[in-house]
Amino acid sequence: MKLLGVQTAKATGMMIDGKRVMTAIRKRPVEGVTAVALLGLAGDEQANPDVHGGLSKAVYAYPSEHYEFWRKARLDKGLGLIDDTLPFGFMGENLTLSGLLESGVWVGDVLEFPNCTLRVTDPREPCFKFNATMGFNTAAKAMAQSGFCGFYLAVDKVGTIAVGESFRLVAGSRQMSIPSSFAVKMRRA
Repeated sequence: MKLLGVQTAKATGMMIDGKRVMTAIRKRPVEGVTAVALLGLAGDEQANPDVHGGLSKAVYAYPSEHYEFWRKARLDKGLGLIDDTLPFGFMGENLTLSGLLESGVWVGDVLEFPNCTLRVTDPREPCFKFNATMGFNTAAKAMAQSGFCGFYLAVDKVGTIAVGESFRLVAGSRQMSIPSSFAVKMRRA
């Protein structure tokens, strides 16, 4: 399992349905080593701490394997791509991972990187900002149907992180899988 991308963003205004909304969904790549603190990555912000951020949702991770699904979804909607691809961070994730899908992740599992440790806490729940970023109003529904949600991480051991690092998954109590937790949250929504 490998870390393919590290992305951060400052909260900025974005026009959605004629209203200016604060968001930090548009993450941009970070070069070199990034500090990891209890509340997330250095240089990253969350615009709505009620649903993103805080100790239990300090970092958002997303599998790189799902990017092809979203490329195709955007092309099917007639939307152009950025340089014929979607850059890592487009899903709003801080960490783009390879080799670890939601189906292999449980709440309480730990991702051990060389210089920090992150614990899985929750699946991501899509919102209207995700629709706006993706460019079509059924993107959140597509995420709910596909289960390609990614997952939030709490910081158990502060340190640093960098693109190219390998990490290992240490199993937690294995009581609630990310797909099961996501399905429950989507039924409530």
